[in-house]
Amino acid sequence: MIQTLIIITIIILGGIAGFLQRSLSSNGAIAAVFVGTAVYFGFGVKGLILLGIFFVTSSTWSKYKSSVKKEMEEKLAKGATRDWRQVMANGGSAALLSIIYYFQQDIVWLIGFIVCLASSNSDTWASEIGTLSKKKPIYIRTFKPIEKGTSGAISVLGTTAALLGSLLIAFAGAWFFHLEIVYFFIIFIFGFLGNIIDTLMGAYYQQVYICRTCGIETEKKVHCQSEAKRIKGWHLVDNDMVNFLSGFMAAILAMIFIYIV
Repeated sequence: MIQTLIIITIIILGGIAGFLQRSLSSNGAIAAVFVGTAVYFGFGVKGLILLGIFFVTSSTWSKYKSSVKKEMEEKLAKGATRDWRQVMANGGSAALLSIIYYFQQDIVWLIGFIVCLASSNSDTWASEIGTLSKKKPIYIRTFKPIEKGTSGAISVLGTTAALLGSLLIAFAGAWFFHLEIVYFFIIFIFGFLGNIIDTLMGAYYQQVYICRTCGIETEKKVHCQSEAKRIKGWHLVDNDMVNFLSGFMAAILAMIFIYIV
């Protein structure tokens, strides 16, 4: 009981620290505490460490060369400071699987949990590092160069970062939970697959707006303090929805693969 109270206190302090460092908004910090608590009850301290690896490395890359990324942040719906929607988009499915595992301790839920984090880490590293590429990325719908920060765009640097992001979580997860080598490869592959799903959904289904004031294409619903006009994408499918669905779908596919194979 005392250990649980200490861990929860540490989780709360971590949320406060994220808020003070401007990595999290106030509601983002609350959401992070919820996700952290769910992960702790499901997978203990090891699960928290894995979640921490994702959060710390992702936040570090988000702030890395932030001055260079400022122009691209006008296009992107997310910034360096994450709100509750962005926290739940990246950690909500992991929290859900943690709660399920608490009641039904089957290894398939553990693999799904790690795949969720691997997918989120892969996507975040691809976005944050890929935008630093000196060359314009390629848009997967036309296979032509496009502006940096466009959803559905890929680059060699971004793809390499995505592979490394998934690899890090797969290695750490397999190490902490003493998983067989086959599970390591499953996590790595499906974690990276989550990034691919994110890219495809970003290109074909994610909403894109145009600012009525400055004319820039952006993922933000409000730009230049006025409501932007939607020019592409499905209703409700914004960046947060894409992030949540890509990680969740990658986890589900990994769990189905385990059962079939």
